[in-house]
Amino acid sequence: MLEVDRISKSYPTAAGPLPVLADVSFTLEPGGRLAIMGPSGSGKSTLLSIIGALEEPTNGRVRLDGVDPFAADAAGRAGFRNRRIGFVFQEHHLLAGCTALDNVVLPALASGPVAADLAVRAQRLLGRVGLADRLGHVPAELSGGERQRVAVARALLLSPRLILADEPTGQLDSRAAAEVAELLVELAAEAGGMLLVVTHSQSLADRVGRVRRLVDGRLEP
Repeated sequence: MLEVDRISKSYPTAAGPLPVLADVSFTLEPGGRLAIMGPSGSGKSTLLSIIGALEEPTNGRVRLDGVDPFAADAAGRAGFRNRRIGFVFQEHHLLAGCTALDNVVLPALASGPVAADLAVRAQRLLGRVGLADRLGHVPAELSGGERQRVAVARALLLSPRLILADEPTGQLDSRAAAEVAELLVELAAEAGGMLLVVTHSQSLADRVGRVRRLVDGRLEP
């Protein structure tokens, strides 16, 4: 279960603290899905960064399966992210000199050489997202939609408990966006992981199912 408990975030400025999030609370059950919508500047990406243990909240707590990542040191948080969370961003963040297959297995390298079963899983995931014939292609040889499919496969490699997606279809045309949205929801469900998406896209939010809105740093009921 994901528990987000009264998360607040502010940044210091010369004029005083700048609030970005205020008392955001919600839970996500195992296998659950949630899309958070809101205008630019509403705090969506900041909230996702905190939930993903990339950024520490000013106040409040995040627990994933009872574990608070901010109780650990930087190395502990990095391990937490690697083992428990899969990230899909608006920019695919693929390594330009690596093939699609190499990019998918990257999360496994944090633990040393890639085990044979994970290499097989990476190939199967790329097949599942329709790229079985693109394993050896580098990002420059792939379309935008194909690159984002690689990013989805990479996020799922280690069977994370929580998948976080920040505007995952924001750079895609309508057809590619629909395909990536479908794959993201379908594969997360197959893996049994929780899915949290922040987006401007009503069609993506509708595909996720459960929707809440973040306005001026506060999550509406």
